[in-house]
Amino acid sequence: MATDLLRRPSVAFEAMTDHTARHQVNHAQVEQSRRLREADEQQLNRSESPFEPEVRRINHALEFLDLVGACQRFVAATGRIVPSLRERRLSEDERETVHRDVDRVRATCEWITTAVDTGEVDVDEELAKLLRGE
Repeated sequence: MATDLLRRPSVAFEAMTDHTARHQVNHAQVEQSRRLREADEQQLNRSESPFEPEVRRINHALEFLDLVGACQRFVAATGRIVPSLRERRLSEDERETVHRDVDRVRATCEWITTAVDTGEVDVDEELAKLLRGE
């Protein structure tokens, strides 16, 4: 039923204005991607396909492009939005919200940098809470 509702543009738009709903959708997308990747890897390990090295190389390239694309989308969106702040003052609540989200962005950037430099992708409990907006 939820899927049918989200197929309606007005419902999907409204759902994406809710911070928690948006976070849950993003989390579900990441989790689904991880599960699919694990299933693909398990299938490859069982099949001993001669194409396995090429498939791994392609998956690596796609993950790299996804990460670079996410960074570029953030920078592009920020470059579009921030200049408009010149025209208006944010309320105290709005400023607090932006500050909280910028803290989440900083933590996420640190997590990305650590993952890229060390291969360590685990999220500690404190970062998990921050990313969930807690």
